[in-house]
Amino acid sequence: MKKLLLAMALACAMPVTAWAQDVTIKMGHAASSKHIFHTGLEIFAEKVAAKTDGRIAIEVFGDRQLGDDKELLEGLQIGLIDGALVSSATLPLVLNAAAFDALQMPFTISSYEQLSEVLTSDLGDKLLDTLGEKSIKGVGFIEAGQRHFLTSGDPVKMTADFAGVKTRIVPIPLHKGTWEAIGVNPIGMAYGEIYSALETGTIDAVEINLSSIRSESLYDSAKQVTLTGHYFWPGVIMLSDATWNKLSDEDKTAVAEAGREATTEAYALAASQEAETVTFLEGEGVTINKLGDLDTMKQKTSSVVDTWLAKDELIGEFVKAFGEGN
Repeated sequence: MKKLLLAMALACAMPVTAWAQDVTIKMGHAASSKHIFHTGLEIFAEKVAAKTDGRIAIEVFGDRQLGDDKELLEGLQIGLIDGALVSSATLPLVLNAAAFDALQMPFTISSYEQLSEVLTSDLGDKLLDTLGEKSIKGVGFIEAGQRHFLTSGDPVKMTADFAGVKTRIVPIPLHKGTWEAIGVNPIGMAYGEIYSALETGTIDAVEINLSSIRSESLYDSAKQVTLTGHYFWPGVIMLSDATWNKLSDEDKTAVAEAGREATTEAYALAASQEAETVTFLEGEGVTINKLGDLDTMKQKTSSVVDTWLAKDELIGEFVKAFGEGN
């Protein structure tokens, strides 16, 4: 509630720098301001300003200043928050937007480039359009990076090593099913609680992208990374209907174009940062491991993909599109 009140206060405040703008859009996200989500939103903001000749100014608020993913989504729906970048994994949980599970079917996407191409296609637009029934306008995606496995205990080198490891997951059915199939002990937990949970031993591990290990300083307590690349982590760029409907048709077109272009740039950026982030983590004393039997891990999760294909027709369309690109 305090965060929603803060969001309301921010919505009413108009900084001097924005007086010259026709529209100022405040956009929040739940990651650190050092995270690639923040950089991606800044790319989007720059493109919007350029395409609208400065008529639209976007201000980016990271570090959960406007709330966590759940609070951001709820604020968007009632028009309390102008815009947000929210992890796609949260949408099925909070909005019952099952189609977004299509983006995290384990081991179905081959590369950053492939995912970028699909998300900037008509199929990507079709997925974004499903948010309309939730009073939200989706305009693009920002990628946080492939997910891997971070543990504070012994390194995971083979699939059998996952057995029983207390692992933080986003508490959604898809992730629960995936990680139960792999054999961990999955524990649902908010993103902002991961650091302290690793530090206190409440969890042993977390499935997470390298960018978040770095930006949240999780390497302070956990020193073993296993590169699995089990799925990617798209964030969805969204505006409330109230904000979207303030825009002229010309500016709506410009914002949509900016979203698609920002998606392409953000995926290229995420891909380019992987190797550099590995080097950084190694410099902080983290050991980088490879799973010795990745095919076994893939086999264990294949039934999850089969089950989820029946949950929404768009999931099948995305899995087919990803398969055609392999």
